[in-house]
Amino acid sequence: MTTTARPPDRARPRRAITSLEVLCVLLVAAVVFQAPLASMLDVPAVRTGSTVFVAVCVQALPFLVLGVLISGLIAAFVPPGALRRMLPANTAAAVPVAGVAGLALPGCECASVPVARRLMQQGVAPAAALAFLLAAPAVNPIVLVSTAVAFPSEPRMVLARFLAAMLTACVMGWLWVRLGKAEWIAERALRRMESRHTTGSRWVVFAETARHDLVEAAGFLVLGGLTSAVFNVLVPAEWMRSLGGQLVLGVLVMAVLAVVLALCSEADAFVAASLSGLPLIPKLVFLVVGPAVDIKLIALQSGTFGRRFAARFAPATFVVAIGCSVAVGALLLGGA
Repeated sequence: MTTTARPPDRARPRRAITSLEVLCVLLVAAVVFQAPLASMLDVPAVRTGSTVFVAVCVQALPFLVLGVLISGLIAAFVPPGALRRMLPANTAAAVPVAGVAGLALPGCECASVPVARRLMQQGVAPAAALAFLLAAPAVNPIVLVSTAVAFPSEPRMVLARFLAAMLTACVMGWLWVRLGKAEWIAERALRRMESRHTTGSRWVVFAETARHDLVEAAGFLVLGGLTSAVFNVLVPAEWMRSLGGQLVLGVLVMAVLAVVLALCSEADAFVAASLSGLPLIPKLVFLVVGPAVDIKLIALQSGTFGRRFAARFAPATFVVAIGCSVAVGALLLGGA
């Protein structure tokens, strides 16, 4: 009598919990415990922080979406060699050309990060892509027009912002040519995109690229918004009123403030103009440093290009942006 061996039981794969399920659980918990949560959060500091957090995210999200859409279009429809052929073969000469190309992207710094990564993946030199990343949020027409509206009696501020931002982008690009190393950038940011030849597959590439970039970048945007909200709650407003007659301290404070407030470049000019007690040079520093390096941008760069890159690029950009702003401000704005 023969017996047939019973096949071993296969363990059922455990279903992973997705972010959508976590979100549903949090929403249900918020509805069930609505009353105690409302009383717990009904605190002036919490209300201020939540307002700042929502403002930062709402300001930046439309431009982040614009950036990932442009990134998807580049990945799907632009041949890998086309962008390289548009720039000079010499990388040092390509840096200012890429900076001037930032005039064509009407968005804030959130939009420029995914586009800069896509440029690298299409074979553009990192120095040129980084110059574009720094220039686009500060020199595009929308930003310049908003600056002119915010400073109607100081038309020099528009030219000063344009020159200081462009100079910052070029200096950082040239520094990368001389000192930058490819290993500082995460491999995923340099990985070349496969070309697609059929129209259908190109739209699939566009949709998948945009979806991936949006999900990845939005998380770091939220992290930057939270940090900015905490700073706004913890720093007393009286500290800002004491900087009226202190130029050097005003420059340093406004530079740090630009980093932590993480304002959208289309709106920061109105905030700077509202600080009536400050000289023009600290205000210019605020307008140039913010689009080049702020908390949400550092978070986005860290997630896109890697922590090693952000740890080197952000501090260097901070110093260069201050130096270029003060130099241009002293030349065009004087001691005002």
